[in-house]
This record gives sequence, C-alpha cells and structure tokens, in this order.
Amino acid sequence: MAAGLDGGIALNDAAERHRAFVLRYVQPGLAGLIDGSVSTLAPIFAAAFATQANGPTLLVGLAASIGAGISMGLTEALSDDGQVTGRGDPRMRGLVCGAMTALGGLGHTLPYAIPDSWPNAFWLATSLAILVVAVELVAIAAIRTRYMATPFGRAALQVLVGGALVLATGMLIGSA
Repeated sequence: MAAGLDGGIALNDAAERHRAFVLRYVQPGLAGLIDGSVSTLAPIFAAAFATQANGPTLLVGLAASIGAGISMGLTEALSDDGQVTGRGDPRMRGLVCGAMTALGGLGHTLPYAIPDSWPNAFWLATSLAILVVAVELVAIAAIRTRYMATPFGRAALQVLVGGALVLATGMLIGSA
C-alpha cells in the first residue's frame, strides 16, 4: 500500500502490527507471567513455612510452576482459535502463555534448590524467593506500563497488593 502525503497508511500499518504483536504475544505472555508469579506464591510459601525445609518446598514449587504452565498454556490455546478475535495462532499463544506461567513460578521456586545442609538455608532461600517475587511484580508492572498503557504507579500498586495478599495467604496457611 502506498502512503498518503501525511504517511497515514504507513502509520496505520505500524499501529496494526503493534496491536497484533500485543494480542498474539504480549497479552498471553503477560497473563501467564501474572498467573505464574502470583498463583504459585500460596502453595510454595505454604510448603516452605509448613516444612521449614528447602527440598520439599522445591518439589512443591516445581509441581505448581510446571503444572500451572501446562494448565495456562492449554487454557490459552483452547480459549479461541484466533479467527473471531484476530489473536493469532492458538498454539503459539498457548506456548507463550504456558512458558511464561512456568517461568513466573520457577523464579521464586529456584532459591529453594539451596541445599538444606547450608547454614540458615531455609531463611536464605526464603529471603531470595521474596526478592525474586518483588522483581517479578515490578517486571509485570513495567510490561503493563509499556504495552497496556497502564500508568506504572497504578500497575505496581495492583500487582504488589495482589501479590502480597497471596504471599501472606501462603505464609499464614503454612504457619498454621
């Protein structure tokens, strides 16, 4: 297509490519990262505080993260075929969503790979896991700001409050 004197068609093409990228990759990836980062907090931290041991917490975290990745990937892939919504290939969206879900949970699971034989291993792993959660939540807020036009302060507040509530739930249940 040829652009008019003001470049309108070229701008529309660029805007449409950006919109397609957001719908096909960013939105499924963001949904997965949010789900993986937030929904796995409760089981991982419940296991951590119930056992006060890194080994069992690592296993629960791996199961929660990988299981959530599979579930979210299937959910995204089966939610629509992309023809009505224009969201693109459902297999690719499912892959992106599932991978980002697993990644979001694995981030705060991996500190529990620290061997229990290390001095203060549980508290070291838990401190690192909480730090990773904070980084994940800030990354989510930044992605929402960049691609979803959500002001950073509002995006950060939303994900931090949600993440804190789920984290506290896991710690309280695990400490019961």
